Amino acid sequence: MNSTDCTDSTDGRNSTNTPDLGPVAAGMARLAAGVTDASLGNPTPCPKYAVRELLAHVVGLSAAFRDAAGKEFGPSTGTDPGTVDWVLQDDWRTELPRLLDELVTAWRGPGAWEGDTQAGGIVFPAAIAGRVALNELLLHAWDLARATGQDYAPDEAGLEVSYALMAPAADDPGREAMFGPIVPVPEEAPLLDRVVGLSGRRPDWTPETATAEDD
Repeated sequence: MNSTDCTDSTDGRNSTNTPDLGPVAAGMARLAAGVTDASLGNPTPCPKYAVRELLAHVVGLSAAFRDAAGKEFGPSTGTDPGTVDWVLQDDWRTELPRLLDELVTAWRGPGAWEGDTQAGGIVFPAAIAGRVALNELLLHAWDLARATGQDYAPDEAGLEVSYALMAPAADDPGREAMFGPIVPVPEEAPLLDRVVGLSGRRPDWTPETATAEDD
């Protein structure tokens, strides 16, 4: 099975327009609100994560990229997410929406997209960091939707940001350290499927197919 290991990516290319993280954050909040306690153990397209670990990861990345917008060089932005054991806290249902709101507000702030910042222990341009934050939320929202049987239709502008971030690195031999091998998707496929394929995920992934392939 070709799939991403769901580590965070800090690769990408800059462009002149700054995207708004509001729509993708709202999509994540809606999907998180639809998660039942019974589904927290469901598998996700991220092989190392069940739904509860995925949600804990989203809580962590929301805080980290909120702080990255404010150029805060501290534990939240200086920690490699691949070294963290993601444990979902009891207050996640209130904590995650709050952090998502703060994340959106932070990246709408003056100077958020200027200069350099830090995330995942890596210093890189804030103009890329904001796009990485959007891409992470978009992909993990897709993961969550698939794992919990919810519909997900991200806005076209967010999809275009994600595609523009990942497509230039498609031939980079180092990209598989950040994502799984690219899953080939027809050029005429919906943009969401092409973005998912670039991230190393299978657009047709379901918990049932994951269970069947593990047997």
